[in-house]
Formats: sequence, C-alpha cells, structure tokens
Amino acid sequence: MSRRVLVLNGPNLGRLGKREPSVYGTATYADLVKLCETAAAEVGMAADVRQTDYEGELLTWVYEACDEGLPIVLNAGALTHYSLALMDALKMRTAPLVEVHISNIAAREGFRHESVITPVADGVIAGFGFASYTLALRAVAGLLENSP
Repeated sequence: MSRRVLVLNGPNLGRLGKREPSVYGTATYADLVKLCETAAAEVGMAADVRQTDYEGELLTWVYEACDEGLPIVLNAGALTHYSLALMDALKMRTAPLVEVHISNIAAREGFRHESVITPVADGVIAGFGFASYTLALRAVAGLLENSP
C-alpha cells in the first residue's frame, strides 16, 4: 500500500502555462499534477495534488495532514513570504515537510528572498522548474525511510 503525500499548491499555481511563461515555463498545472503522481508512484507514494487561491483552504489541508500524519510537499506561492497563519499551522505537522518552488526565489525580487515556511520545513528545493517537485517527493520518501 502506498503512503499518501499531500502536494499542496497556493495562489496562482493553477495558472501555470499562462502565468509568466518566462519564469514558470509553458507546462500547465495539469502537467504538474501528472508529473507529481508519476514521481510519487516511483518512490512508493500516492500523491494527492491540490491547488487553491485561498489561504483558509490551504490551512484546512495542512490541518488534515497534521491530524493524519501525512507528509507535505508545499509550494505556498506568495503566501510563502508572509503567511504567519500558514507557518503556525505547519509547526503542528507530524510528518515530513519539504518546501518547493519552481523558480529560484533567491535570484528573484528581494521580497521573494524571505520565506516564513523555511524555518519549519525539513528542507527547501527551488529553481529546478517542475523537477523541483520530483526532487521534493524523493526527499520526502527518503525522510520517511530514515525516520524511526
């Protein structure tokens, strides 16, 4: 039986393929979902990929992960930089958390350099396009394998 992993995506990620193709590429959100499902299966997990433009909905999903002991791969979009509510919710996690970004946020505008998620995550993968998600799913699988 595969271990379920939540792959959570915040604001604007549903617009992939249309939003700033020079930064995020031309592949769509549907392409990302397929990639995550395939990559998760390759490491013995089942990816439950979700996207919302609403902070409260994202928080509800984080609570679900906390209550059910589910690992999280999280691209919080712009919420990465200022959502203290999201950071506080993630502090309650009971399984691995990997923060992920399609672009290299450290090489972009100054406000993107700060993440309130990073201090509560097991790790951060950024700048590898959609492959960031594949790497994050592999990292989660490794963290689960090495946990007591």
